[in-house]
Amino acid sequence: MAPPSNAPKPGRTLLALFATLLVLAGVAVWQGQTKPKLGLDLAGGTTVTLTAKTPSGKNPPANQMNQAVKIMTKRVNGLGVSDAEVAKQGSNNIVVNVPGEGQSRVVSLIGTTAKLQFRQVFAVAEGKPTAAAPPVPSTSPSGKAKSKDKGASPTPSTSPSKSTSPSKSATASPSSTPRGRALSGALTAPTPPPSGAAKTPGAQPTPSSPLVPPSGAPTPPAQQYAGVTDPAVIKQFEALNCYQGDRRAPGSNDPKRAFVAACDQDEENGQVAKYILGPVRVLGENVDEANAMPPNSQQGQASWSVALKFDGKGAGQFGAVTTDAYRAYQQDPNAPQAQVAIVLDGQVVSAPSIREGAITGGTATIDGPAQSFNQRYATDLANVLKYGALPLEFTQSSIDEVSSTLGSDQLTGGLIAGAIGLGLVVLYCMFYYRGLGLIAVSSLVVASMITYLAVVILGEGMGFRLSLPHIIGLIVSIGITADSFIVYFERLRDELRAGRRLRPSVETAWKRARRTILVADAVTFLAALVLYFLAVGGVAGFAFAMGLTTLIDIIVVFFFTKPLVALASRTRFYGRGHPLSGVDPRKLHRAPQKPSTATAGTSQEA
Repeated sequence: MAPPSNAPKPGRTLLALFATLLVLAGVAVWQGQTKPKLGLDLAGGTTVTLTAKTPSGKNPPANQMNQAVKIMTKRVNGLGVSDAEVAKQGSNNIVVNVPGEGQSRVVSLIGTTAKLQFRQVFAVAEGKPTAAAPPVPSTSPSGKAKSKDKGASPTPSTSPSKSTSPSKSATASPSSTPRGRALSGALTAPTPPPSGAAKTPGAQPTPSSPLVPPSGAPTPPAQQYAGVTDPAVIKQFEALNCYQGDRRAPGSNDPKRAFVAACDQDEENGQVAKYILGPVRVLGENVDEANAMPPNSQQGQASWSVALKFDGKGAGQFGAVTTDAYRAYQQDPNAPQAQVAIVLDGQVVSAPSIREGAITGGTATIDGPAQSFNQRYATDLANVLKYGALPLEFTQSSIDEVSSTLGSDQLTGGLIAGAIGLGLVVLYCMFYYRGLGLIAVSSLVVASMITYLAVVILGEGMGFRLSLPHIIGLIVSIGITADSFIVYFERLRDELRAGRRLRPSVETAWKRARRTILVADAVTFLAALVLYFLAVGGVAGFAFAMGLTTLIDIIVVFFFTKPLVALASRTRFYGRGHPLSGVDPRKLHRAPQKPSTATAGTSQEA
C-alpha cells in the first residue's frame, strides 16, 4: 500500500537543508572570507575624538551636539560598519570607535561636515598665485582653466592647460570639469573647441560675460572679475595657492558670504583650479535624496555617479541658477558665469557649464572619470549627503589605535566558558535522553555551522564584526536551542508513556511541541528586537546575536531535528525501543504494549 501523498518526507527535508548549507559555504568562499570579522575589542581598531568648533570659540549648544551624534550614527550604519560607537563626551567632544584596521576612511567620512552648496562661478584660473597676471576665463565647457599667461610674459604657454585637455569622461559626463564631474540634464552638447587665443565669433562684451582676450593681449581691468563686488575676495583669489594646505580657502564654507574663493577638491594630471564663486543659490539642506548609481553604458557613462533629488524649494532654486548660467553661456560660451559649482565643505567638487538650457526637473547628477569616481567614492559621497550636513564643524583632536590584547584574553576566557557550557549540555543530553541525545548533539552541531556561516557572510556583506557581547549572546543561545529539543523530546516521551507506538507518536508529539517552540522563540526574538533598538553599543550587539540564533534555532528544529527523529523512528534501534535508544518503554515506566484480548482472540480464530 502506497503512503498518502501528504505524508512527511523527512529525507527530502534533510537534503534541502544540507544543500542550503553547501550554498552558504559557497557564498562564503566566493566572497573570499572564511573567517568572521572581529570587533574593536577583539581585533583592535581606531578611536578618534572630534572637537566641535564654533565661530565664537564657546561651547556649542547641546541640541546641535546631539544632532551631530545622530547624523554620525546614521553615517556609520549607512557605511555598513558593525559595532561602531558614536558617543558625546563632555560639552564639545564626540568620540567615535571604529573596529578593524585601516578605518581612517570611515573616520574621515563620519567627521565630514558635508555642507553642500551650489554657487555660480565668476572667475577661474590655475590654482597657483596669480596676482601678477589676470585670470583667463575658461576655454572649455567645464569652466576650469589655468591662465595662459604666466608672470608678465605675453607669450602663451606651450604646455597644454588643464582646461584645454580632453575631458576624461566625455562619453559619460555631459560636461566635464578638470575633475571630470558634472551635472545631468542640460549638459550633453558637444564640447566647443579651445579658443583661449581668440574671441568667440558673435560674442559681444557685456558686464556679466567677459570675453577671452587674444593670446598675449592684456585684459581690461573692468572685465577681469565682472560682477564680483568684493575686492577682498579678488585679492584672496589672486594670492590663493591651491597646491598647499588642505585646499580649504578661508571662508569658502561660509554660506553667508556673497563671494568666496575656493579650490578644486582634488587634482587631476597634477593640476588644480581655483575659483571666485558667487552667492549660495542652493543649499544641501534642500537635497531630498542622494544615491550612488552604477555606470550606464547605454548613456555612454563609464563611471559611477551620485544622483541628487531636490525638494520643492531646492528644485526652484536650482532651476533659477541654471537659468542664469545658461543665459551667460548664450552670451559667451566661454564665460565663467556659464558654470555652476558644486561645493562640498568649501571645496569645488565640479563646476560644469550649462549649455542646453535650465534644469527644472529638480534632479542633478554628479559624476566623473572612472579611475577616481569609483563605487567607493560615489557611495561615500552619497552617504554623507543623504543624512544631511553636520550642524557644526569638527576637528580631529586625537586618533588612537586600539590594541586587541585585552580583548584576546577575554575572548579566550569566553570560548573556554562556552566550551564548558556546551560540554555540560552534551553530557546531560546523553545521560538523560540516551539515543535521542545523539540527535540533540547533531542538531547543536548543525546550528553551530549555520551560525558560523551566517556570521562570516554578514561580516563580508554588511560589515558585521564579532565582538565580546556577540559571543556572549551566542553562548546563551546554546541553552535556547537545547530547550527546543527538550520540549519536543518530552512531548514524544509523553506519547510513548500513554501507550502509543513510536512512529505515529513522532508526528503527534511534533504537532503539539512546535506550537510551544514557536511561542517561546517568538518571545525571545521580540525581546531581542526591542533590546536591539532601545540599547546601544555592546548591549545592542548582544541582542543582535540572540535574535540571530533564535531564528537559526527555528530553522534547525523544523528542518533538521524533527526530520531526523522521523527517520530514526524507522530504524530497528529506535523503533523496537532499545534500552539505549531513549524511547525504551521500560525506561519510561510502563510495560511493553501487549495485544488486546479481542485482537488475540481474532488472531486465534484466524
